[in-house]
Amino acid sequence: MLNIEQTNINNIDVPLSVSWLLSQCMEFRGKQDLYSKTRPETLKSLLYKTVIQSVESSNRIEGITIERKRLAPLLNGEIKPLERPDKELLGYKRALDDIYKSDFSETLGSKFILHLHQMTCPESGHAGAYKQIDNEIIEFDEAGKKKIRFIPVSAKDTPEMMDRLCSGFDKSTLPPLLKIATFVFDFLCVHPFLDGNGRISRLLTTYLLLKEGFVVSRYISLERLVEERKEEYYAVLYECSQDWHEGKNEIVPWWSFFLSIVKEAYKEFDNKVSDQDVTSPKTDLIRREALSFVREFTVAEISAKLPDISIPLIKKTLSALQKEGKLKQSGQGRGSKWKVV
Repeated sequence: MLNIEQTNINNIDVPLSVSWLLSQCMEFRGKQDLYSKTRPETLKSLLYKTVIQSVESSNRIEGITIERKRLAPLLNGEIKPLERPDKELLGYKRALDDIYKSDFSETLGSKFILHLHQMTCPESGHAGAYKQIDNEIIEFDEAGKKKIRFIPVSAKDTPEMMDRLCSGFDKSTLPPLLKIATFVFDFLCVHPFLDGNGRISRLLTTYLLLKEGFVVSRYISLERLVEERKEEYYAVLYECSQDWHEGKNEIVPWWSFFLSIVKEAYKEFDNKVSDQDVTSPKTDLIRREALSFVREFTVAEISAKLPDISIPLIKKTLSALQKEGKLKQSGQGRGSKWKVV
């Protein structure tokens, strides 16, 4: 049963943690207009990086990959698509472009969702069409044994269910972020396509956030953040899909996960935009903290002491100190360590 249609969903006792996440997201949202006026060049750079990260991560979650060195040239039109992965990665990029260009005046409906699928899965053989046969969400254990995680809506009932889902979104009185989260969750439970459901759900997340005025999905890749927490993502989906058909499933854990992704994106967005000034107080804090160590230290240790500062800015500042001859790095990746010279 669609959560977004249930009238009693508005009567759920929202945990304090969910309310706190909502308020934090709304607080970050309030800074958007200021950034668009004061950091236009920064936003332009973020948009370019976000498109590449989103295309790569959303497809990689589904096992669709190409050589990293070919990704940017492919998306920039510098090389032609060859195999199916190329075409699907390029299709996802075109779908994002369409979303970014939208004026969001059109009512959400099957026509738009099928259009996204047509672009994103051009090689599937059923591009732009709802499933014609029933499907299952399955997984394989370590021994390779098949296990059914969830049985979605039947093919016969899918068109009607998708119309109801879109109508339910328009009629819902939930706060915008909870309304979007609920729509995306129900979409994944309906699982309307034979292939590409995860990718379309992430495109719809971006579209609906922008439609409701949350521009962070344009400048920070939500797909990348989901990929970084992929195991948690699937675990929460599994937990909340139990008894969905009977209308007895839990939705709050999914709300918490969804809001935490949006909050994380906004926090990163805020850090990236506000940290452009190399003489910022945040940069000074990192420099002082790093140079105070009398032993080797890691980026994680700096982050633990300065939790409100983004990892990218910490790394950028440490690299600047290295160029100044004040720090020395040993090792690469997560295991790398730094030492005051």
